[in-house]
Amino acid sequence: MSDKFIYIKSYGCQMNVYDSNRIKDLFLNKGYEITNDVSKANLTVLNTCHIREKAVEKVYSDIGRIKKFKNDENQMKLVIAGCVAQAEGSEIKKRSPSVDFIVGPQSYHKLPDMIDSSESKINSEFLQNEKFKNLIFNSSKSSSEFLSIQEGCDKFCSFCVVPYTRGPEFSRSIESIISEAKMYVSRGVKELILLGQNVNAYHGLCKKGKSRDLAYLINKLSEMDGLKRIRYMTSHPLDMKDELINTHATNPKLMPFLHLPIQSGSDTILKKMNRKHSVDDYLRIVDKIRKVKPDIAMSSDFIVGFPGETDEDFENTMKFIEKVNFVIAYSFMYSPRPGTPAQNKDNIETAVKKARLSALQSLLTQQQIVYNKSFINKDVEVLFEKEGRNVNQYIGRTIYNQSTFINSKEQLINKILNVKIINSTNFALESQPYEKH
Repeated sequence: MSDKFIYIKSYGCQMNVYDSNRIKDLFLNKGYEITNDVSKANLTVLNTCHIREKAVEKVYSDIGRIKKFKNDENQMKLVIAGCVAQAEGSEIKKRSPSVDFIVGPQSYHKLPDMIDSSESKINSEFLQNEKFKNLIFNSSKSSSEFLSIQEGCDKFCSFCVVPYTRGPEFSRSIESIISEAKMYVSRGVKELILLGQNVNAYHGLCKKGKSRDLAYLINKLSEMDGLKRIRYMTSHPLDMKDELINTHATNPKLMPFLHLPIQSGSDTILKKMNRKHSVDDYLRIVDKIRKVKPDIAMSSDFIVGFPGETDEDFENTMKFIEKVNFVIAYSFMYSPRPGTPAQNKDNIETAVKKARLSALQSLLTQQQIVYNKSFINKDVEVLFEKEGRNVNQYIGRTIYNQSTFINSKEQLINKILNVKIINSTNFALESQPYEKH
């Protein structure tokens, strides 16, 4: 039994979840045990997100709450990691003296040495390649696993902090990704979700030193017998090439789901956002992929109340959503982020933002409800990943990424089954007894 415990809280995107898992691995290798009780921790890591203002303020609120648990007995060290650490390292130390170490998302592999030496309190270097060479992988026990293949962004959307907190686009080598994937599959993982800020901009090198794209990587990964499912996110329309679109039609292990953020259905706002593509460009991609993969499930992101957004711009976004018909989407009110070009241009009243967000989310929810109801009395394949809230209940995901639950006296975790959908809620499907593959 270890006398050293680590508590990690992850905020924001899936890449932060991946990074948090790797931080856990680094300290498991140092003899720590994971705890869900922060008061018991000797080491507490808050792995932060800088995408929205509320996320940042939540971090400072949690720092205030956690410092009450620091005492002579546990000698807790408090670490702020991730994008807030990258963007506001000095400010964090000034505002919250209880924080012991601050480390950015590209240098967290140095955290164990920082804590052992107690010398460097802040590390925000961009060390992407070095980071991946020094990571440890030993905590995976799940059916589905995130795998980070690409980091950073060169697009510089006017609202986004990612280029400043995650750095320029960087792609891991084919060999290192395959090696990590094999490790997961050897432990029973059946689904890999490939992650990147612009994952479809992937351009990693193969053994021969040649740059390879995401379609190539997906096809290489699919050669693993134990790997049954592959997904990827988050994509940018500019990098949605024909090779990748066609892979959805030709590779049965690539799931029929595409998360492709557009942010607005107005060309005027897209230009202000510096998205570098038009609504028609996006619609052409949708047409292409639905032509080769008619059952593809489309997902997206939207920002409402962006500086300068008129009623007409918003109505264009609503019309766009009606035209594409998304199965799910994520939507937010515009939040100015420090250091971005749009930071000082926020000119839409909060009440207007809230009203637009409510209308947009209502439309998106209705589309999701209709889509889920269309599955009632249909058979669909589900990978069951975890136990549900109720006794003998299990939760999994369909090939279209819908959450699905079933009641079964048999243990179903990590099993892929054909189920019949008997009911749908706003956000999930209910299934009945299944047939084994």
